[in-house]
Amino acid sequence: MTDNLSTDTFVVNAGRSRIAGQPLNPPPVPASNFYLPHDRLYARSHGTETSDALEELIGGLDRGRSLVFSSGMAAAGVVLNRLPVGATLAIPTDPYHGVDGIASEGETLGRWNLLRLDLADTQAWIDAAATADLLWLESPANPLIDVADLPAICGAPRKPGTIVAVDSTFATPICQTPLDLGADVVMHSATKFLGGHSDLLAGSVTVAEDTLYDEFRERRMLNGATIGALEAFLTIRGIRTLGVRMERAQHNAQILAERLADHVEISIVRYPGIASHPTHEVAASFMTGFGAMMSFDTTGPGERANAVCRATRVVHHATSLGGVETTMERRANITGQETMPPTLIRMSVGIEDVEDLWSDLTQALESTVGMSHS
Repeated sequence: MTDNLSTDTFVVNAGRSRIAGQPLNPPPVPASNFYLPHDRLYARSHGTETSDALEELIGGLDRGRSLVFSSGMAAAGVVLNRLPVGATLAIPTDPYHGVDGIASEGETLGRWNLLRLDLADTQAWIDAAATADLLWLESPANPLIDVADLPAICGAPRKPGTIVAVDSTFATPICQTPLDLGADVVMHSATKFLGGHSDLLAGSVTVAEDTLYDEFRERRMLNGATIGALEAFLTIRGIRTLGVRMERAQHNAQILAERLADHVEISIVRYPGIASHPTHEVAASFMTGFGAMMSFDTTGPGERANAVCRATRVVHHATSLGGVETTMERRANITGQETMPPTLIRMSVGIEDVEDLWSDLTQALESTVGMSHS
């Protein structure tokens, strides 16, 4: 039924039972135990009917077999912690701070060797594929919004056994499908755009090969990282509108990025949809959309960026992202991100009327103009 459908149609229809008398929407199944004899023994090891439906939905979007987790970090952890002692892990220079924490701890404990590579340095990643055991790519990246040349990196010759994993949280399957480009693993923090309403924690890992699927499923069980019934239900409900939400959010992001780039109180805008972005051409070569994440620097000191975030009335001053509402924050305030440019504001663009968003941003910038010269 869902074969060969467009993505917008697939997200609405996949994961439904279509059995006479059954609910139209997969209901939450708040159960940990099941009657025997049956293949489903226990929710921690075998999930529930609700998580099955969510895995069908995300797996179809990512073009592979999906496993869902209690959070994005739980999903990332099963991939990163598969590395044996002495292995080499390649990560971006400025990855998501949770991933950076796992990677740095592993290096400190002597578990693995760590390579930190500029995400935009494609040749460095191609070279690393010949020596590293795991390439962890985050594209677009947080919070500089750089885009990796996924076709070139995923298609590069590799050392036997080398795994390429892509954190595609910012792009979502609407903008890119890394498995189609040659990646082995695609990971999402479903807390963000997939869930889309800032009301749940969830993560997913989708793989191209059954051997990795079996390994990650075992690791999920051992780590106790199974998603809850309500969270699975809410994530399914959120994904149903992923196509229309991303269409509107990307439309808004493109307009805001172009206007901010021309604003006298903004020194730089980082959004792959504008020509001035250093990885714009790479993104345009394979992505089907530029996403709804951007960052920009205000003029003046870091405190001016804080003041702009506090002065908005429509845009919410909050740290997470991917919801229907627009949020922004000064990223250098976040633990582990202190090395970011002091005036950098990261913004997750929502689905509000773009003119309301623009009016709000401009009044926040205008109300803090005096700080730009202090």
